[in-house]
Amino acid sequence: MGKLMRRLSTQDQSFKQAFADLLAFETVSDPELLKTVDQIIADVRQHGDAHVLKLTQQFDRHPAHQFSDLELTQEQLKAAFEGLDHDVREALELAANRIREFHQAQKQEGWTYVDALGNTLGQKITPLDRVGIYVPGGLASYPSSVLMNAVPAHVAGVAEIIMVVPAPNGELNPLVLAAAYLAGVHRVFTIGGAQAVAALAYGTETVPGVDKITGPGNRFVAAAKRAVFGQVGIDMIAGPSEILVYAEGDNNAKWLAMDVLSQAEHDTVAQAIFITPDEQLLNEVEQAIEEHLAALPKAEIARTSIANRGALVLVKDRQEAIDLINQVAPEHLELCLDEAQEMSEQIRHAGAIFMGRYTPEAIGDYCAGPNHVLPTSGTARFSSPLGVYDFQKRSSLIMCSQEGVKTLAKTADVLAQQENLDAHARSARYRYQ
Repeated sequence: MGKLMRRLSTQDQSFKQAFADLLAFETVSDPELLKTVDQIIADVRQHGDAHVLKLTQQFDRHPAHQFSDLELTQEQLKAAFEGLDHDVREALELAANRIREFHQAQKQEGWTYVDALGNTLGQKITPLDRVGIYVPGGLASYPSSVLMNAVPAHVAGVAEIIMVVPAPNGELNPLVLAAAYLAGVHRVFTIGGAQAVAALAYGTETVPGVDKITGPGNRFVAAAKRAVFGQVGIDMIAGPSEILVYAEGDNNAKWLAMDVLSQAEHDTVAQAIFITPDEQLLNEVEQAIEEHLAALPKAEIARTSIANRGALVLVKDRQEAIDLINQVAPEHLELCLDEAQEMSEQIRHAGAIFMGRYTPEAIGDYCAGPNHVLPTSGTARFSSPLGVYDFQKRSSLIMCSQEGVKTLAKTADVLAQQENLDAHARSARYRYQ
């Protein structure tokens, strides 16, 4: 058996290139994939429910005979929620309440002010009318994804939340349905893949078209979201899950190793990176990872992930680590050291920052409160976690007073003439002459 994970050191001459190679990854660039997705979208636009049903029967082996069999009722969602074991139901409610409380703090109201000329200016904030949330399906699916997408939409005041979730062989995790009930989802369709994204984007006879689509999915879903962007809004093009763990000082290597594996078990192309200036700790974490893998149910997935895209990185000092972290812009960042908050102030790019030795990333996935839908593949350089703001839009407010318009209209007149837009200039001129 080969090396468990690649080991890199910033002191090696080849480090810069090796680290760049580690980060290189493209999510949805396969021309054949894009061609297939474009055809699915075109067929759904043309044939509506019938084609979505056909593909759902084909790809998901769903036993539905007609499209109406693919929609769940509120009674079914409620029954799933009420049928949960007490401890599971209690955990789901606690998570939902914490997520709702956090996102309530994000909610913004519109504002106005009157300038020195007597003109009223401001911004109006309104919720989107209808959104679609995509939830990965099957028995190994994620109720936490339902909460993280639907709760902020609900808090934002979205009038109608449509959920799509594939049901392979007609099977669904009752927890997903319970979470949909708890989060206030209005309609649920058991469809998935590019066909579900197309149905949400363009609407069918039964599935209403939405204004925005959020939520994670496989590469077909990611490619479809990219293709329909412009017809609808999307949250992001999500890549594989990522974690970067930085540790120094007194740490438990077994804890750190399991944190690394917590994301590696998601997917064979997930990325897990461990960085430290302490070579002994690096060795201990490597050994602990190997020991944990012997007992993990998803060991093969995790082992493939860390072998292909994982790394143990030895740095000279904390500042080198900070520079690397900002280069990676990781989805999840753990800072396991005494001065975690102090170090976090120097982190410019990260989806979520978990500070201190008692804050595993897994807490953020379920019940800390902040959203776990985070930018991946370096996009934390310019984007943010999913939030209430993603389900709201802003309109500018401008109201000129009879006196206040005179100064502004003269200015607009002059600038419009410089741009050779005569109608603009005259329109402004009428207000002050």
